Amino acid sequence: MERTALPGAGARVPRAQAPHDPHDPDTPHAPHARVEPFTSEVPGWVLDDLRVRLWRTRWPDQVAGTPWGDGTDQDFLRTLVHHWLHDYDWRIAESRINALSHHRATVGGTRIHFVHVRGRGPCPMPLILTHGWPGSFLEYGKIIPLLTDPAAHGGDPADAFDLVIPSLPGYGFSDRPTAPGMHVERIASIWAELMTDVLGYDRFAAHGSDIGAGVTSLLGLLVPERLFGIHLTSVTGSAIVRWLGEGAPPLTEAEMRFLADADQWTEAEGGYAHVQRTKPQSLAHALNDSPVGLAAWIVEKYRAWSDCGGDLTRRFTLDELLTTITLYWVTGTIGSSIRLYHEGRAHPRRLRPGERVEVPCAAALFPRDIARPPREWGERAYRITRWTEMPRGGHFPAHEEPELLAADIAAFFRPMRGAARAEERRAS
Repeated sequence: MERTALPGAGARVPRAQAPHDPHDPDTPHAPHARVEPFTSEVPGWVLDDLRVRLWRTRWPDQVAGTPWGDGTDQDFLRTLVHHWLHDYDWRIAESRINALSHHRATVGGTRIHFVHVRGRGPCPMPLILTHGWPGSFLEYGKIIPLLTDPAAHGGDPADAFDLVIPSLPGYGFSDRPTAPGMHVERIASIWAELMTDVLGYDRFAAHGSDIGAGVTSLLGLLVPERLFGIHLTSVTGSAIVRWLGEGAPPLTEAEMRFLADADQWTEAEGGYAHVQRTKPQSLAHALNDSPVGLAAWIVEKYRAWSDCGGDLTRRFTLDELLTTITLYWVTGTIGSSIRLYHEGRAHPRRLRPGERVEVPCAAALFPRDIARPPREWGERAYRITRWTEMPRGGHFPAHEEPELLAADIAAFFRPMRGAARAEERRAS
C-alpha cells in the first residue's frame, strides 16, 4: 500500500480499503453477511505521519481583533494542535473505543460498522441511533448507559433499550463508497436491512440528529411497518423536501419567520454546506492532506452549533474534540463524509401532495441547534405526537445534554412497549 493512501482504521487495514475479495476468509460472502467483531488497531506509521504533519504546519496570518469572526481562531487552534502533539494520546482513546461492542457486516453491498449494546431490563426495545456530520458514533458515548441500563441511573429498568449505533457509509470504520449513489434514502434501506435481516429484530425504534434525522425520517417513509416510531432532533433537513405547492396549507407567521431566519443563517453560516454540496472533491484534497486544516474545518462547527456560549471547552474537552478529529484523520474519511452532502443535492426526496411520515414522530428541539422551526412546520412532513422545547443544548445533544435527550427518548417510546412485549412473547 502506498503511504500517501491513508488506510481505514482496523485490524486488517489494507482489506478495509480494497474491493471485497471472495478468497479472503474475512470478507463476507452472503447477501446478509454474518456479523463479525471489530477492533480498532490504527497502524503506528499513520500516527507517526500525523505527528510529522502537525510539526510542519505552515500557519496562515490572521487579521487582528477577529477571533472566530472570519472562521476558526488561530489562538484556539494553536492550543488544540499543541495539545494534539504533546498531551493527547490516541491509543488511550482507542482503548476506550474498543471497550464497546463493535461489529461490522456487509449490508446492501457495503461493509457497515456499528456498536451493539444490549439493554438491561425485562424487555429492551431495539433502537438505532444515527449521527450526522461532523460527528460520528462517538457522539452517543454518554447516552449509551442511560438508555441501556436506566435502573443504574435512577430510572425504570422497563425503559431499557438494545442500542445499535452504526457509522454512516463513508464515516469512521464503515466502508467508503467507491461509486455515486450512497444517499440518505439508500442508507435508510441499509439500516432497515441491518436491523431486521442481519440482527433479527422484527420491529425497532429509531432516533437521529442532523443527517441522521434525514436517514431516520426516510426509515419512516420506507418501512413504517417495521418501526415503533421515530425520534428526531431536527425536522428541518433537506432529506425530505416538503410539498408547499398549490393546495398546501398557507404558511403561518411563525413559519414565515422561521424561513426568513433560515435564509439569514444560510447567508452567514452556510458556506460550508454549499461547498460540500457542490465541490466536495476539491475540499477533500485539502482536508485529507492537512490535519490542522481538518481540525479547523471541524472545530468551527462545534463552536458555532453547540450551546457553549463561544467557549468550546464549556461543552467539550480538548481530548473529546481531538478524538473525533483523529477518527476522521486515521480513517481518511473526511472526503467521503462530506460527499454525502453532494449526494443529498443530487437525490432529494420530495413529498408528494398530502404525503408525510405517518409513523409516530417525536421532535426534541434544542435552543442552540442550527434551527428551531415551529411545530406546524414539522407537522407538514411528520405525524408529530410529541414536541419538546428543550431548555438548553445545541446541535450535538447526545453529548451536550445526554440526560435530557435520554429522558425524552424514553418518554416517547414508553407507551409503545406493550407492542414490543407482545412481540417478544410471540417470538418465544
